[in-house]
Amino acid sequence: MTNNERQDLVILGGGVGGLIVASVAGQLGLKVTLIEKADSLGGDCLHHGCVPSKTLIHSAKVASLMRRGEEFGLPGIDADIHLGRVMKHVADVVAAIQEHDDPERFRGYGCEVIFGSPRFLDSHRVEVNDKTISGRRFVIATGAGPAVPPVEGLDRVKHLTNRTVFSHDKLPNRLLVLGGGPIGVELAQAFLRLGSQVALVEQGAHLVPKEDPDVSTALREQLMREGMEVHTDSSAQRIQSIDGTLELECKGGLKLKGDTLLVALGRKPNIEGLGLEAAGVAHDKRGIEVDSRLRTSQKHIFACGDVCGPYPFTHMAEYQAGIVISNAVFRWPKKVDYSVVPWVTYTDPEVARVGLNETQANEQGVDYKLLRFNFKDVDRALAEVEPHGYIKMLIRKNRILGATILGPQAGELVHEIVLAMQAKVKLGTISAAIHVYPTLAQITRRAVNTYYGEKLFSPRTKKLVGVINRLIP
Repeated sequence: MTNNERQDLVILGGGVGGLIVASVAGQLGLKVTLIEKADSLGGDCLHHGCVPSKTLIHSAKVASLMRRGEEFGLPGIDADIHLGRVMKHVADVVAAIQEHDDPERFRGYGCEVIFGSPRFLDSHRVEVNDKTISGRRFVIATGAGPAVPPVEGLDRVKHLTNRTVFSHDKLPNRLLVLGGGPIGVELAQAFLRLGSQVALVEQGAHLVPKEDPDVSTALREQLMREGMEVHTDSSAQRIQSIDGTLELECKGGLKLKGDTLLVALGRKPNIEGLGLEAAGVAHDKRGIEVDSRLRTSQKHIFACGDVCGPYPFTHMAEYQAGIVISNAVFRWPKKVDYSVVPWVTYTDPEVARVGLNETQANEQGVDYKLLRFNFKDVDRALAEVEPHGYIKMLIRKNRILGATILGPQAGELVHEIVLAMQAKVKLGTISAAIHVYPTLAQITRRAVNTYYGEKLFSPRTKKLVGVINRLIP
């Protein structure tokens, strides 16, 4: 079956990137076809990633706070946790948000919405459900899925990934987690707080390896204080199931046992079966190759989100969708700018980052001044019994090059710095801005004030103040 009418825009993928492009293009009157492989819109973030994981993490934090009641002058409660009820709550939250991604909403914008697996026939035609659709321009926004490592025996044992963990309704007695990146540490801590024993294995020297070593070390110490078993420099070699018990062998002779395995070893782009060769779209194992305007090797075919990288974040897919809208809908040339990209690891304490960290600055030979301030010196953090962590900022010529926050609500606090960097705000503007007391946000201003404090209380300033006060009665 062939659709003889040529569409203005054909979008492959109904996640954040695809939905944003579809909603704008449809409301502007373009003929749009949106194709999603799954049976609902919303993508990995809604169904298998950001939303369910943060909901689970928050439930786990509540469980932890209940146990810590005595720290707040309340009785501590060690509740009997039923994972099925927790996951029901997770599913309810996903369902509530899913309503915003109802296909009828997009049909109301004038978009044709099709559920099925699309495949390029050539650079201007795709086939889905035995139907051929022609288009002037295309957007590939098919996202990414969990990468499964070549560990001997892994294909013969049942294991969880981010796609299956949120439908798991039995709390593991002992959970083995492969991967110390953001997904691994977030879910490991969540299950630990819900009552599982957890052993985490990371092949690198540090957890969350994109962060500075001091941040990774501080996070590791916190996880271990909570009772997690953490093994770095340990890559999984072989796994087997013996009488219902999983036995994991790692490089260096480490052997671990558990009843449940969670694999969190990165992501791979969803490009299989798309027929990219037929369309002449260049790609490699990292995903679809794009230029600074997010055009593929076929200039009328665009890509955005995890399928092309370089940052595997939902907010990056949202940003890239805006670039695609400019280039593919308004036909106004616009290039990506990755100079100010924030991200957050949702452990407790959270790790938020934007711009350069110390490791990168040192590797690149960048000259900078380091500002640091601890949460234990922020009154609100003490009031909430959240004294662990700190903020550190890299400064050059009175402006911020980058910042890392390890501490409570770091993911919320980082946005003041994101805005300051994006707008090229000077430190004096941040220092002059009145920050509400008592809030955690005071930590940013307090850190900036240390920069001026050194100058304010210098011998030269002290001498100048003395002279002024002698001359002026």
